[in-house]
Amino acid sequence: MTQERHNIVGRHFRIRGLVQGVGFRPHVWLLAREAGLSGQVLNDGEGVEIEAWGTASELDAFTAKLTAEAPPLASITNVQTEVLLGTAPPSGDFIIAPSAHGAITTGIVPDAATCPACLEEILDPNNRRYRYAFTNCTHCGPRLSIIRGIPYDRASTSMSAFPMCPACQAEYEDPADRRFHAQPNACPVCGPRLWLEDHSGKLIAVDPIAETARLLLNGAIVAIKGIGGFHLACDATNTDAVAILRQRKHRDAKPFAVMVCDLTQARLYAAISDAEIRALESPAAPIVLVKMAGMPLAAGIAPGHDHLGLMLPYTPLHHLLMRETGCPLVMTSGNLSSEPQVTSNNEAKEKLSGIADAWLMHDRDIVNRLDDAVMRIDAPGPAILRRARGLAPQPLPLPDAFKGSSRVLAMGGELKSTFCLLKDGQAILSQHMGDLEDATTHADYRKTQALYRQIFDFSPEVIAIDHHPNYLSSQWGNVLAAETGAAVVAIQHHHAHLVACLGENGIDPDAAPALGIILDGLGLGDDGTIWGGELLLGGYDSYKRVGHFVPVALPGGEQAIREPWRNAFAHIRAAFGEETEARLAGTDFGAFLADKPLTTLDKMIARGINAPLSSSAGRLFDAVAALTGICCERQSYEGQAGMQLEAAARPFLASETAYPLTVDGRDPLVLSWRPLWLTLLEDLSAEVPAGRVAARFHLALVAGLADAANRIASQHGVRRVILSGGVMQNQILLEGLFQRLREEGFEVLTHSKVPPNDGGLSLGQALFAARVNCTSVSKSQICPD
Repeated sequence: MTQERHNIVGRHFRIRGLVQGVGFRPHVWLLAREAGLSGQVLNDGEGVEIEAWGTASELDAFTAKLTAEAPPLASITNVQTEVLLGTAPPSGDFIIAPSAHGAITTGIVPDAATCPACLEEILDPNNRRYRYAFTNCTHCGPRLSIIRGIPYDRASTSMSAFPMCPACQAEYEDPADRRFHAQPNACPVCGPRLWLEDHSGKLIAVDPIAETARLLLNGAIVAIKGIGGFHLACDATNTDAVAILRQRKHRDAKPFAVMVCDLTQARLYAAISDAEIRALESPAAPIVLVKMAGMPLAAGIAPGHDHLGLMLPYTPLHHLLMRETGCPLVMTSGNLSSEPQVTSNNEAKEKLSGIADAWLMHDRDIVNRLDDAVMRIDAPGPAILRRARGLAPQPLPLPDAFKGSSRVLAMGGELKSTFCLLKDGQAILSQHMGDLEDATTHADYRKTQALYRQIFDFSPEVIAIDHHPNYLSSQWGNVLAAETGAAVVAIQHHHAHLVACLGENGIDPDAAPALGIILDGLGLGDDGTIWGGELLLGGYDSYKRVGHFVPVALPGGEQAIREPWRNAFAHIRAAFGEETEARLAGTDFGAFLADKPLTTLDKMIARGINAPLSSSAGRLFDAVAALTGICCERQSYEGQAGMQLEAAARPFLASETAYPLTVDGRDPLVLSWRPLWLTLLEDLSAEVPAGRVAARFHLALVAGLADAANRIASQHGVRRVILSGGVMQNQILLEGLFQRLREEGFEVLTHSKVPPNDGGLSLGQALFAARVNCTSVSKSQICPD
């Protein structure tokens, strides 16, 4: 033994982040063995703990490789080292010790798409996992969808029902194997099995994948159990099959997502950029919205849209099925419209009866429901529109000021709901839960929230809710506060959007106030009216309303959300009063109103009966969509009018000029639309195509908001602008504002880690609540003048 080997020292390592279930312990073991170290590595409630003994140079080299060569799914947030006292184990004796329990501070890795090595195995006739639909390793496969608790061991997952066969056990115990301590490890001998049933429960075929492919190619609709729930699948090139699926599912017009075999097939139907390819091929494997181009799919895939939701196969089952069919498949959530995706076999057979012709199922339980994540690549970069499978519940790092803050449970909103746990300087945002107005979704929301609290050993000190007392999330938050003794903090809806964007961009709470251009559908304002087109000046702790869209009545209240024509009538009436009929004369919309109860609506608006005033940006888009005939009578899904208006506008943007509008310089300043309606109605009377009208409207909104931002900046000295809210999912508006404001010298922040819609609301709520005094009931504070 050399003299250096006598100078053995010990180091203790604490690794925090997403380091469980990703092959981090075998990674440590291999590095330690290569370096000749002795000691141990184990999982515990905080992450990974390492005790290593060797020479100083050996430990230095080991430390450098620990993070630089980490497994692909690992995400390290912190490495702490300290001197380890005691006696070193025998040289080279480095082991993986059993997991230890304790305070839960580590995270859970999101489910990950099939890695290249596993795909190669399932396509290799000589491999024992050939065509096995549940193949995985430490680099891929189910995680959140199967977990019941941490530390992340097989006993804490739904794979506990499948004892490993000797061959799988040998892989599991071999530190040099890719499946060393891969908790969902399985093979055809010992793992989950797949089968196909008809509506009576009869097994259909010996080879369920081949028979499923045959059914799909013959026009059938098949319910397919995946990682996070069931999909309803059909041939995306078969117009009749797509129409039947819409009819059976009661989904009139909302776009369907499509799975393609590979990028070569994707390019047949869409124009795909390098950034979109990176998103499609990422471990998250989300649905990515791409521009339609080339060959058409079935007419009913995405009616009224110019973008297509594409995804690649992300499980072995998908890869095998796509190779059998060879054609694009609709892969839409296995549910009735507005209900959550079904996850259990019995539930699927019950609830999808009458929709599916057959059920492709397996016997691995789905513990946590996960919808497919949805992304789009915008000018500022990747944008998450639905944070779900592959993305949740990866923790979001926060500015240092939030370290040591109160433990906050934020309840989110009413639609596109999520919840957020804030602790230890990071935010754990749940997967997309859905619309809480549906009883089944609300029950799932409560169940998942309880599971997160159990998994993360989380007892809230503060519960954050939306300022609207009638939101079901707010009501449930008050119930939990009474049960737990936590304080309740209420935050204004649009302020929460602003704070969420500040937080995900790492802005320090002591930074100068930012201008938030927050555009969405409806949110309760601090003055008791309904807001939705807001310019807010502020930060985490407080805000001032420095601008807004002119308030217009919502005749019929919630009915006005579903029926765009009501908003069009209300806007024209607000602009022209008694001249409304004359202004609409000669237009198709005027003729459309002939059999509508306009006298009743006039009385409702005049008397303020079920016609609350609202500055909503979403309802403004509805009004234009109705006037142009793009979406007039009724919306069959949230945002339909605005999305179809955007698609109609896109081809004409480069050749059109903006409509005029008014920016009133009062405090707060007001954007109003009378000049816009005057010119727009002239265009309609002249039979200008709807797409050109839509383009001029979008350009007007960009110009008007940029003008307003400059006026506010001049008055208040602000140079940072936040773009948030559900209407900022409109790519034309987002990119137009982003580019225009940057050209004018503003720093412009957008969302890239959480959705701009209400799916990101809970993050903003949590950050606000962590900043306020939690000794009493609080609400969003208004900045002093």
